[in-house]
Amino acid sequence: FFEKTLNAIKSWFTLFGWPKGQNPISVPHSLRSDARKVQMTISQDKVFTRKLSKDKSFCEMLFHLYGDSLPGIAASQLLSRDPVERMLQLHWKNSALLSFLKSVGAYLPHVMPEFLLEPEDYKIWIEAELNMGDVKTSDRFSDKNVFVLEDSTFETMSKRAWTDVLLQIYKVFVLRRVSSQNKTDPSSLESMQNMPRIKREPLSSNIYSPYEREILTWLNNNYEKNRKIVWKDCQKGGVPPRRWIINFHQDLLDGLVLAAQVAAYCPYLIATHFIRMYTNPRTYQQFLHNCLILVKAMHAVNLNIDIKV
Repeated sequence: FFEKTLNAIKSWFTLFGWPKGQNPISVPHSLRSDARKVQMTISQDKVFTRKLSKDKSFCEMLFHLYGDSLPGIAASQLLSRDPVERMLQLHWKNSALLSFLKSVGAYLPHVMPEFLLEPEDYKIWIEAELNMGDVKTSDRFSDKNVFVLEDSTFETMSKRAWTDVLLQIYKVFVLRRVSSQNKTDPSSLESMQNMPRIKREPLSSNIYSPYEREILTWLNNNYEKNRKIVWKDCQKGGVPPRRWIINFHQDLLDGLVLAAQVAAYCPYLIATHFIRMYTNPRTYQQFLHNCLILVKAMHAVNLNIDIKV
């Protein structure tokens, strides 16, 4: 599950995270080293040779998604030649990033600034912390709130930390753009009257943000409005039953809800694709059949975002 989540988030940020086209990223390597390498190139230490006019920085992605400069985070900054001083500068910048993300709604209590460092900078940070007190070097959380991790453990922790940072960046910078305007079709009012509502109040859910609940509402509305239209002539089960969509995993597995969304904007796909779906799938093969049809429909309209048949 974690690897699937990581691949999905890498694909999205590669395709849509940058102001001028696609830019492949790797997690955590290109993210945690990006600012360090760019800033080292700006300084007179010619350790790295990168063309700043062509390369894209993590800060550039942040500014693009947020739409403005971030408090305490500069697009470029000269780093000290002293390894300890340079590490402290990067650690402070990571702290500023995490503090800002938390202030706008990100949930990152488990991510420490040092987890976002390069391995060599993390070792320098550990050494500096150990010099300030007697802390045993082991894979444990010390009473000084210092994680002392072996190399392989740090890589795993860093990968997870950067993945969670990207997920929270998506939540607070991208999902916040979801409009709360509710345009109801009068012809659908009768069918929507008895349908349960997704509460939009900020404290009504400890799982989904208000923006995610807006999307759930959109999924419910489109499915209820379109299920009788899309599958009125379906020979594999007839019109699917009414349902209440309350999550983004279990309720979307059979492909019907997503097909209803696509059909709302591309109704010409109904006759060529969606009418052949099972509307009451019960077996793994029927679920797969529906999802393959959905993927082919997306390919037909060139909506092939990391989806394969």
